[in-house]
Amino acid sequence: MSHFHSIARVPGDPILGLIDAYRADGNPAKLDLGVGVYKDAQGLTPIPCAVKLAEQRLVEGETTKSYIGGHGDALFASLLTQLVLGADSPLLTERAAATQTPGGTGALRLAADFIARCLPSRGIWLSDPTWPIHESIFAAAGLRVGHYPYVGTDNQLQVEAMLAALSHVPKGDVVLLHACCHNPTGFDLSADDWRRVLEVVKARELLPLIDFAYQGFGDGLEQDAFAVRLFAAELPELLITSSCSKNFGLYRERTGALIVCAETATKLQDVRSQLAFIARNLWSTPPAHGAAVVASILADNELKRLWMDEVEAMRQRIASLRAGLVEALQPHGLSERFAHITQQRGMFSYTGLSPTQVQRLREDFSVYMVGSGRANMAGLDANRLDQLASAIARVCH
Repeated sequence: MSHFHSIARVPGDPILGLIDAYRADGNPAKLDLGVGVYKDAQGLTPIPCAVKLAEQRLVEGETTKSYIGGHGDALFASLLTQLVLGADSPLLTERAAATQTPGGTGALRLAADFIARCLPSRGIWLSDPTWPIHESIFAAAGLRVGHYPYVGTDNQLQVEAMLAALSHVPKGDVVLLHACCHNPTGFDLSADDWRRVLEVVKARELLPLIDFAYQGFGDGLEQDAFAVRLFAAELPELLITSSCSKNFGLYRERTGALIVCAETATKLQDVRSQLAFIARNLWSTPPAHGAAVVASILADNELKRLWMDEVEAMRQRIASLRAGLVEALQPHGLSERFAHITQQRGMFSYTGLSPTQVQRLREDFSVYMVGSGRANMAGLDANRLDQLASAIARVCH
């Protein structure tokens, strides 16, 4: 008898599959614009200097490898909540707190299971398009998943259609919003757009779940928190998922948190008791190292300033690469067609390239990006923008 006889094979993740294809490509001029990691001028995903210094201190001073508890590192949770909500937020005293999770993905799964367990029958609404893992995480938790328009087939932000759709979402449902650097499109809402979304959320009594994975990569650490802080100030309840993968370069350390804003201190503790119970059945306690690194940096003025400067340098590099690519497309008569690349924010761009064009880029020029046309701008090489522009021109004409 074979217990596994009827088990079918699941197709591999298309983005992770690009890693294997890229590595197997022998073309020395190949470009990896697929996997969402920041790369420096040498094509490496660096460890920030602030992180290395914090790690050195931890190695010298760490005295135990014991468990850190269901909610994780308390100092990390406190300092990260300040970074997200602002050090002067009145919610910090008793209405907001973070539960540490294995990365931002873990925070999303914790939120999904919390909604399924504690807010039964609530649906969740995702932007169309959104990060594919959003789809699978909430479906796996058994939630009813709906969608609202965000970017259309014309590769333009659809604010009016988004607001119209949200105004018909069933009262009490959850709406997932990208705080900044929308993944996968790179198109972000303006401050006025966010205020209009907030009014719809209030009118429909929706619970916002704000995914905040790229703080500092859009317009700056403080500027990128605009929507989160606006909603936290105006609403009694809010869920926020935060990731330290990108801005601290802690990809493999899996460091993130689910931040809860509640109406009262008592209700906050009620919610946190549920989160601790759910987390116990998911991962018991989160990994300690990444959280200790982040806490060490944010608690030390010198390290924090160094880290902030490094985040700003990464942000400016990505913005420069965006502008450089559009400029390189100008001799091919394509700068206007791809002008939206400089209007987008963060690591990703919905380029507007079709799946057929993406396939041609891969097969003919060894340029790797997701089939939807999403490209990781942080994977560009400033010295090879003309090469990439030429390849894009070849597949577009």
